[in-house]
Amino acid sequence: MEKQPIDVDALRLLKHDIKNQLSNIHLALDSLKYDLGETTGDVKFCIDAIAASAAKIDSLLKDIV
Repeated sequence: MEKQPIDVDALRLLKHDIKNQLSNIHLALDSLKYDLGETTGDVKFCIDAIAASAAKIDSLLKDIV
């Protein structure tokens, strides 16, 4: 199978759009943490899981163009 050329401009645009959405996720998480105060149990687990996943996506994007 032949490799297709990479459209660098499209890749940069996609990276930019994903980072914008990640910023929204981080802001929403910060707001949620502030509104809820100290959390425990399932709520803390879910918030931490979302934050970790968003951080992982952000880390993966750093390796792209």
